[in-house]
Amino acid sequence: MSEQEKAAAEQHAAEQTNTETVELSGEQQIIAHLEAELAKVQTAAAEQHELALRVRADAENMKRRALQDIEKAQKFALEKFSSDLLSVVDNLERSLGFIDPANESLKAVTEGVELTLKGLLDTLNKHGVNQIDPQGQPFNPDFHQAMSIQPNAELAPNTVTFVMQKGYELNGRLLRPALVGVSKKPD
Repeated sequence: MSEQEKAAAEQHAAEQTNTETVELSGEQQIIAHLEAELAKVQTAAAEQHELALRVRADAENMKRRALQDIEKAQKFALEKFSSDLLSVVDNLERSLGFIDPANESLKAVTEGVELTLKGLLDTLNKHGVNQIDPQGQPFNPDFHQAMSIQPNAELAPNTVTFVMQKGYELNGRLLRPALVGVSKKPD
């Protein structure tokens, strides 16, 4: 083989290599393009998945809040009615306070009022209304309203000394605070 033939063969081989390189470069470009598209699609899918999780969490939160609202509505539906009945309880208790227990002629009336009061309190209690009678307990501003403060050496300061009007709560929610007198340390 002559030098010219050798040079022509080398040139032909170089051209073939360049053509293969260009073709590989084209294939590599297609692969790179496809990989970029795949990354975009994966990012979009991850965003959609995250959005779906957020929507699901929002729906679950909304369902939970709705159930809580329904539960509260059921639990406190009697709040206004119960509050209105408290004046009846107060009047029955006051009437018992004014009846002379020594008077035998009023014994039947006293028993009737006591039974009526007990029946009413039992019914209220059955529906979640509980009486707050803090006599001798520490003063709690969440459940008691101080009407007077009196010096008292026998009791610890901030102790309820007397109850002017009992308080009531409905399923843990305050209907009416107890009106009380509170002790303080003597001067």
